[in-house]
Order: sequence, then structure tokens, then C-alpha cells
Amino acid sequence: MQQKYIAPEFQVSAFHCPYCNTFAHHWWSAIMLQNGQSVPNGGVSRCPRCNQFAYWHETKLIYPFVSLAPLPPADMPDDVKEDYVEARNIVQMSPRGAAALLRLCVQKLMPKLGEKGENINDDIASLVRKGLPVKIQKALDAVRVIGNNAVHPGEMDLRDDPGTANTLFGLVNLIVQDRITQPKEIELMYSALPQCSQDAIKKRDGT
Repeated sequence: MQQKYIAPEFQVSAFHCPYCNTFAHHWWSAIMLQNGQSVPNGGVSRCPRCNQFAYWHETKLIYPFVSLAPLPPADMPDDVKEDYVEARNIVQMSPRGAAALLRLCVQKLMPKLGEKGENINDDIASLVRKGLPVKIQKALDAVRVIGNNAVHPGEMDLRDDPGTANTLFGLVNLIVQDRITQPKEIELMYSALPQCSQDAIKKRDGT
């Protein structure tokens, strides 16, 4: 089972390294100036696996400049992936913008799941009536609500909270994995069965 991606975060002890992408417990130290003073709200983290240093200021990763969000799965539709990658590229600079783009990803996913794609809330309700698993419904609603509220003043302020935005990427990937990848893999496995076995199953089920 693939390990859950833990995005690098300021002063957190363990996360996936922005250099080698290995999950490890990082060592932290202060950024020291030539006058012997430390940089306020800054720090240096070092990965024990690759021995590389990452530099942080105002709780944000400033070097290396890499996206901390997980990559999209291979089965993500291309038009959805385009917005997902854009969100991934901007999440450190604009968590609010990334959250809004991920909400758009969910809206674009709806027609792929047999829904209209016009109103996300209505589409989720329709999927629930069709037997959508509770965990996927919650993931869809989390991306929908956070992505929507992020761009409305007073609703939710993600400007200093890239961690929440990064979590949304994992939820979108979970949705794709459950609704697209798993059914595809099951269908491929079933279609590989001998025809006589498939016929026997259809006869058993009266289909």
C-alpha cells in the first residue's frame, strides 16, 4: 500500500523531503546571520536520507522552490489534470487560489462520473442516491466547501494555511482512485477471465 504523502511543513518533525521525496524525520536549526542573531520565524531543515538542506522563512519553504502537493494519478482526465497541475504549481504562493482550482477539478470530474457537471452539490447528492461511499462523499464535500469558501472574504482564510490546501490534493486523488482507477482495474481483471467463466457468472446472476 502506497504511503500517504506528508507535505513539508515548518517545524514539523517528519514529512516527505522536497529533494528526494522520502518520508523521514528532519533535523531543524535556526538561520544564523553574520552578527550572530537568528532570523525570526525562519529555520533550516535537513533530510537525513539525502543530507540536503531546505530553507524556511515566515513559516514558508523558500528553497528549494518545489510544489509540496502530491502528483496527480495517471487516470486523472486530462482536462482535470490541467487545473490540478496549475493548482499544484501555485499552492505555496496562493493556497486560496489552489483550493479554488481544486474545486473546479471536482466540478470537471462530475461528467466523467455520469453527472451533469453544472451544480456540484446537486451532482454529489445524485451520486449519494446511487450508492456513493460515505468517505468519497465527504471528500467531495470537503473540496467543494473549502474551495468555495476560500475565495469569499470572511468564510475561510487559507493565505497562511498551505497545509489545508495540500490536504485537498490528496482528497482529489482519492476521488479519482476510487471512482475511476479501481473500477477500471476491476473491469480489466474481469475481462481477462475465460469467456466460459464469464458466461457462467452471467448465467448465475441471470444477466
